Amino acid sequence: MKKIYLAGFDVFAPDAKQRGAKMKMMCAERGFIGLYPFDNEADNAPDIFTGNCGLIDQADIVIANLNPFRGDEPDSGTCFEVGCAYAKGKTVYGYVSDARTLREKLGDQDKDGFSVEDFGLPLNLMLACAAKVVEGDFAKALAVCAAEQA
Repeated sequence: MKKIYLAGFDVFAPDAKQRGAKMKMMCAERGFIGLYPFDNEADNAPDIFTGNCGLIDQADIVIANLNPFRGDEPDSGTCFEVGCAYAKGKTVYGYVSDARTLREKLGDQDKDGFSVEDFGLPLNLMLACAAKVVEGDFAKALAVCAAEQA
């Protein structure tokens, strides 16, 4: 049975444990084993880092919540996990609720005058090229994953 690491800022939500349990249950219903960052059970930064990297090592697939978090970009920890998984040859799916291009969402410059890349992608090219980006929620990304991994 393939294992899916469930990356995303969901771990910061007030109902983080319930969210993780629900996503793991949804994985099981599709014939996968879900690995949630809280499975690691560490309580300090170095152990959380090592434990989550270990969960990514165990996984065959990563599904990442790449919606904006605390600004216009995805959570930086989730971005690291996507890059780590990609570098290890894992299949990566990312989901966003708004798949318009960065330019459509942000314009040609950000609020500080920096240019916004124009590659027709919904995320920075380093994420959009490392992951199959699905418009929708976790359930939609999991459905796409299940169809492609069948």
